[in-house]
Amino acid sequence: MTAYRSAAQAFAELVHRIPDDAWERPGLGEWDVRALVGHTSRSLTTVLTYLKTRAQREDVTSPQQYYRLVTPEALGIDPADVAERGRQAGRDLGDDPAAAVDALAAQALEAVAAAGDPLIEVIGGQGIRLRNYLPTRVFELVVHSTDIARALDLSFTPPADALEEALVLAARIAADGQGVPLLMALTGREPLPPSFSVV
Repeated sequence: MTAYRSAAQAFAELVHRIPDDAWERPGLGEWDVRALVGHTSRSLTTVLTYLKTRAQREDVTSPQQYYRLVTPEALGIDPADVAERGRQAGRDLGDDPAAAVDALAAQALEAVAAAGDPLIEVIGGQGIRLRNYLPTRVFELVVHSTDIARALDLSFTPPADALEEALVLAARIAADGQGVPLLMALTGREPLPPSFSVV
């Protein structure tokens, strides 16, 4: 919960620093900055949505397993649909995206603080404990906040607890098949292959 709070607040603060004329600039891939911010804000809105659900069984027992089981590829989701959801989320932020993100962050953090550790149902009908879902949202918030800052040449350092949680999760994801290349790179022995990614 602490790392999620830190990541959400850092994201909200970063959005306030986006210049008024920057929202249509290139963001990431086919997204402009507004769509990238919208996609990132889904780490707030999905928490709010999923906290209203209850799963019958625990299908996903760790954050790293989430990234194996609940991906567009694993669920057969068209990447174009994912891209469009990001664009729609950006449009949904309205005329004052910073205020909208502030409100979403406050709502999500309040809901998480009151929730305990329910067994929620996420995309694909998979059941997961909140404590195992939140690190995946920390990962998304840290990575995409950094994407936003890089797109606009803004200084940004993720909060230490959120960055650590994101890095630990990335290493755990990589350990399932990509651990050796990552370890060799982290210890200065070999560079990572081009376009290496754990997700």
